[in-house]
Amino acid sequence: MTSAPIRAAAGLHPEADSDLDIARRVVRAESEGLAVLADAIGPAFQAAAEVLAATRGRVIVTGMGKSGHIARKVASTLASTGTPAHFVHAAEASHGDLGMIARNDTVLAFSNSGETAELSDLLAYVRRFRIPLVAVTGVATSTLAATADAAIVLPDVPEACPIGLAPTLSTTLAIAAGDALAAVLLQRSGFTAEDFRGLHPGGRLGTRLVRVADLMHTGSALPLVDENTPMRETILVMTEKGLGCAGVVDADGRLTGAVTDGDLRRNMAPELLERITRDVMTPDPATIPAEALGGEALATMNERGITSLFVTENGLPRGVVHMHDCVRAGIA
Repeated sequence: MTSAPIRAAAGLHPEADSDLDIARRVVRAESEGLAVLADAIGPAFQAAAEVLAATRGRVIVTGMGKSGHIARKVASTLASTGTPAHFVHAAEASHGDLGMIARNDTVLAFSNSGETAELSDLLAYVRRFRIPLVAVTGVATSTLAATADAAIVLPDVPEACPIGLAPTLSTTLAIAAGDALAAVLLQRSGFTAEDFRGLHPGGRLGTRLVRVADLMHTGSALPLVDENTPMRETILVMTEKGLGCAGVVDADGRLTGAVTDGDLRRNMAPELLERITRDVMTPDPATIPAEALGGEALATMNERGITSLFVTENGLPRGVVHMHDCVRAGIA
């Protein structure tokens, strides 16, 4: 239980500070600490990024305790953003897991004190085999910082917890430093959203990154008619293809309009079947490129109150995507 003197020293008042007061103070302290870290990023960070970017193998991320949890998270972030990486537990390394570290790898070690005993065997190993070492630590004079080829030293700021002892702000800064390194490596490697999708095929991320090209109907499934086609034939095409629309093209094959179920209702009259498609169609319909995200297609359809979009390239129809295609893909 926290004593009154300690609570007072931490700026807390047992009667005055509510749970919400404490929570807000912690979040503000961490926010301010992140701003200090952002201002402190400089040559040391650049050197660390250079070492990591030169890695020919994998980035081996390691740490103990809270730093171990951070290292595991950073390894996952690196791997998911195009930098091959995995986590090696610092204590397990001394019991055979040093074999997971190859000579063309780079080690990224997290330790707030820089004096974590369990890291000693791993540090000796990387120095023996000349394996590059990048450190993220809170102490510039620590053994870890002195051993590393490049060391990111985190700002010396108090922990954000009420007693000033539990790893709170220090862990937030370490994670932020790891995320910043991952972002720099992502940018350097030319990693794209399409690459990201390839590494995240499942779950919400996978559906958000589905392209229109993956959803659209093409070839014989594409409902197209000429501008001069009688409406009786256009309606047959719409019925056969089952997408509730038909694209209208000119003599050069360019999309000039679209006929939808809504157009049929608006033009319902005895003479409809005898009319020419050009006179019934909606000219210059909304279109979308094949490389657009499925979410963009769905947003456009919702905004315009339509259920299908033609996919074009240089004005030529290449496909059509229906709202139901987006829903079936899990895009919402």
